[in-house]
Amino acid sequence: MTTKEEARNYLRDAAPEQCFWVNNGPILKGIEELANTLPDMANETYRHHVNSEKNDFSKWISEVIGDTKLSNELISSRSRESALKKIRNRLNSLKKKAG
Repeated sequence: MTTKEEARNYLRDAAPEQCFWVNNGPILKGIEELANTLPDMANETYRHHVNSEKNDFSKWISEVIGDTKLSNELISSRSRESALKKIRNRLNSLKKKAG
């Protein structure tokens, strides 16, 4: 179970040197920006970051944001739509918990 403090930490912006640099795209500071960027991300850009060999978003969320629950959920996502749904559900849960 995620604590209020953990939820707040997961919702914070990453330090500038830990932001996620999307290939041919924006620089993301947090989970919410990822959720807002995914719907309009080009297919080739998404496949650059998520494919059978890697999941850069899952890795960044685990290593930088610290949310291993969301990171693990993203590993099992087989599509951008699935990933986006999991990210939005987790965001809603974290926002409620953080108050």
